[in-house]
Amino acid sequence: MMSFIADFAGAEVCPSPNHGERVGVERPDILLLHYTGMPSAEGAQAWLCNVESQVSSHYLVHEDGRVVQMVPEARRAWHAGKSVWGGETDINSRSIGIEIANPGHPGGLPEFPDRQVEALIELCRDCVERHQIPAERVLAHSDVAPIRKVDPGENFPWGKLAAAGIGHWVPASPIGGGRFFQRGDAGQPVEALQSMLSLYGYGIEISGEYCTQTEGVVAAFQRHFRPAKVDGVADSSTIETLHRLLTALPRYA
Repeated sequence: MMSFIADFAGAEVCPSPNHGERVGVERPDILLLHYTGMPSAEGAQAWLCNVESQVSSHYLVHEDGRVVQMVPEARRAWHAGKSVWGGETDINSRSIGIEIANPGHPGGLPEFPDRQVEALIELCRDCVERHQIPAERVLAHSDVAPIRKVDPGENFPWGKLAAAGIGHWVPASPIGGGRFFQRGDAGQPVEALQSMLSLYGYGIEISGEYCTQTEGVVAAFQRHFRPAKVDGVADSSTIETLHRLLTALPRYA
């Protein structure tokens, strides 16, 4: 691909050949965050720009705060894979993908450096403002692809982004005792939990059975919104946090 002018003024340009036309949307309405999950940012950038990889993202944020744009925002980058949110399945067409250089779970979940987070916040704020992306549609890869993906991981500082006006967030309810639901449970309370997760946007079958899929979606929710304990068990902390997030959405406020 020929070079292009960066959409974000602070970005370097390193064109990737891996992109296509957006389908069925005029502009992106999801901001999707990933970690690279690779030992080095340089290796990740090379892979995202390699035609053989068949993957890409719009941006890569290095540990030192450098921002590299690889695909123009007008184009459909290939970063989400098989995914769903709010009933939509072509998340690549609807989203801007941001890879954050971090070894992730394979590398022991190291912290994200402050200068990287600061650069990410600046980039996210710019994307959200230019495309008018709703706060509740700033998402993790693990949100749109539960079980299959776990990035950007439970160490990702969603609270810092929220404090800077990026994303939808409430402080997690404290972990404590009380009733909980887990794999093998069934009945109306499980159906209600599944309905709440579906209303928020997660792709989940409302069956009334606490199956492997439900466990995986609950774990994805915890990874984003209640990261102190990610176990796929719907305890009172998880359910209360989900309820408070739902009631804080503009459509329910």
